[in-house]
Amino acid sequence: MYINSKLPNVGTTIFTVMSRLATEHQAINLGQGFPDYPMSRELTGLVAKAMNEDYNQYSPMPGWMPLREAIAEKSALLYGASLNPDTDITITPGGTYAIYTALTTILQQGDEVIVFEPAYDSYIPNIEVNGAKAVTISLVYPDYHIDWEAVKAAVTPRTKAIILNSPHNPTGSVIRERDIESLRKLVADSGLFIISDEVYEHLIFDGIPHLSMLRYPDLLERSFVCFSFGKTYHCTGWKLGYCIAPAAMTTEFRKVHQFNCFSCFTPAQVALAEFLKNKEAYLSLSAEMQERRDYFKQLMQETRFSMQESYGSYFICGTYERISDEPDKDLAIRLTKEFGVATIPVSVFYRSGKDDHVLRFCFSKKKETLEAAVEKLIRI
Repeated sequence: MYINSKLPNVGTTIFTVMSRLATEHQAINLGQGFPDYPMSRELTGLVAKAMNEDYNQYSPMPGWMPLREAIAEKSALLYGASLNPDTDITITPGGTYAIYTALTTILQQGDEVIVFEPAYDSYIPNIEVNGAKAVTISLVYPDYHIDWEAVKAAVTPRTKAIILNSPHNPTGSVIRERDIESLRKLVADSGLFIISDEVYEHLIFDGIPHLSMLRYPDLLERSFVCFSFGKTYHCTGWKLGYCIAPAAMTTEFRKVHQFNCFSCFTPAQVALAEFLKNKEAYLSLSAEMQERRDYFKQLMQETRFSMQESYGSYFICGTYERISDEPDKDLAIRLTKEFGVATIPVSVFYRSGKDDHVLRFCFSKKKETLEAAVEKLIRI
């Protein structure tokens, strides 16, 4: 049997490759973005409680209503957003699923979507599997800011949407007020949709505010805003998130959602509805993760890597001009095999393979994990 692949250029992801190498060589994995420390025992206890109280059947297709109500309350508290939990919020099996479903909802054959690179690896396949075209624009190295003049020049009559990601994976850059103003000018009086990937909303550092699309009614009216409980509460294996969009857009989103996933794991939704009442549990996350970032940066001063700035997410990038001039993929593989530390080469986040000799490190790890990794990196 022959399948005419919808994604002929897609192979095994770099995350799978590097994690397999890390396992094979018993390397410390600072590549893939997941914590190696336990999540809240209060939250896991609430899941067990929900299961024992028989919340084990299908939840409503849009999600458990008390959870949607808690999300609406949180969005009003943090961003001043006035949301209807019945019509504006949909619970999804993860943030990546929410992004895929949003794109599938709006894209037709031949549409174009503006994507900033380096880009999270699901964006371009999500666009292409829907018969559309990704128009890539490189963020300006080394601080990875958006060149809005380049964006303006890239817009054509076929442009359907623009994907934003802040805090940004893989670079840790964040959107600023000047970006919001440029975005407003770009989309004003247009039919452009915004897909806003905000899964790291609570992992933003140095007192910088998270400029969610939920803050701006004129932007929210054209936005699918995607979030992740996995990133917020260190439970990436739960694959639970949500999408916020205006009612008319949510109606179309749910038409796709209901025939793909239909509903998400009920006990976790019941637990999260209760846990979200504890505001400090998410308000304290930035400070906790910034402490890990700062500790890792301090440790890395003993190495020959030059660390870049990271203002959010699980990640920080580093250059290695004092170590080698080899391609970043080659160095990442060599570090794993010869020194026992797995990282991710940033060139894989570019469709062209653009190589600025930068590696991505995940610092969402226990202190002893970071210390053990840096002990190995010092030897390079």
